Amino acid sequence: MARVEKPYRVYRGGRVKGRVPLDRPRASVPGRDGRDGRDPAKAKVRRPRRRWSWKRRIAVAVLLIIVLIVVWAVAGFLSFRSGVSSANKRLERMAPTVAGTLSHQNGAILSHPTTILLLGTDHMNNDQRVYDFHSDSIMLLRTDPGKHRLAYLSIPRDLRVDIPGHGPSKINSAMQIGGPALAVKTIESFTGLPVNHVMVINFHDFRKLIDNIGGITINVPEPILSNPFDCPYTAQRCKTWKGWRFAKGKQHMNGWRAQIYSRIRENQLNPADTDISRGERQQQVIRAVESKLVGFGTFLKLPFNGSSLVSPLATDLSAWQFVQLGWVLKRSPGSNALHCRLGGSSDSSGTSDIIPSEENRSVIGEVTGAAAPQPPNRALGFFAPGCYVGSTGPTR
Repeated sequence: MARVEKPYRVYRGGRVKGRVPLDRPRASVPGRDGRDGRDPAKAKVRRPRRRWSWKRRIAVAVLLIIVLIVVWAVAGFLSFRSGVSSANKRLERMAPTVAGTLSHQNGAILSHPTTILLLGTDHMNNDQRVYDFHSDSIMLLRTDPGKHRLAYLSIPRDLRVDIPGHGPSKINSAMQIGGPALAVKTIESFTGLPVNHVMVINFHDFRKLIDNIGGITINVPEPILSNPFDCPYTAQRCKTWKGWRFAKGKQHMNGWRAQIYSRIRENQLNPADTDISRGERQQQVIRAVESKLVGFGTFLKLPFNGSSLVSPLATDLSAWQFVQLGWVLKRSPGSNALHCRLGGSSDSSGTSDIIPSEENRSVIGEVTGAAAPQPPNRALGFFAPGCYVGSTGPTR
């Protein structure tokens, strides 16, 4: 019988625990001549490590940047969607029936004309005061993606119109009587324009938004000295304070300054500057904020403050509809924007009402693109309706 080597060693003292010795190839020992004793044919050849080419490095870097942008965009959208959800709930509490008054839109905002009603208020849009309505500004924003054009239509709050179910009154009383739902019905009835969406803007929080985006730049068309209101000084100094001053030309404004600029109703340096021209200043502020919101700087901050961007709003727009609206705004240059206003004449009986004129029909046609823009006819008075094209405001 052949002798088989056992997997353990046997000594005089018995078996010894431990690893079983295995036969391993002996390490090659250099010979006397200094050469390796291994067979050159069986020796493993080490190849030099190849470095990445510049093309490969650039491709990997671009891929990483794309992944980072996608992750950043998703995080920003989720943050923004959270804020939009809160804005939708604010509108539901404020006007539960407003959805039934809005005109259905056939198609997406991205590809079809859309009309959005902007209602400005100085009251808080919180849980305690959601029913305290007071519209200080009324504006329609109409988008036209096919022509890459935006049209802003300011409606004076003192314009006398027929309030459905309540008779003739100032148009801003519709908001006070029946909230956004009645305001939508009144404006659709008076203008003939279908209102697809609505935004209620709280100006108190809107100025905070302007500060969060780093302020805005406004091109003031003429020097302004307002009548005294909201005096920021002591009671003693306010007795001699003349009012807010704005120089002519481009200037950077924080939220407080921009809010004051948009609220000026009278200019001591120009009697023609009235509540009608106040609507033009509000359009400037809205347009400047829109331009800042669709900028790259806002995208970088979106994951951190996305929800705060819509904190001043109560709206029916969804997060995806906001994204579409932002793209339409981005592709619509300010030089092509249409700034319009409705108007009329002062009331001969002495009230502060503005009596609508027939020229308002032409202005609405200009907003929809059915007619060429025509500037206000100054011969018709301070409240004459009309349109102008551009981003800097009318020429005084």
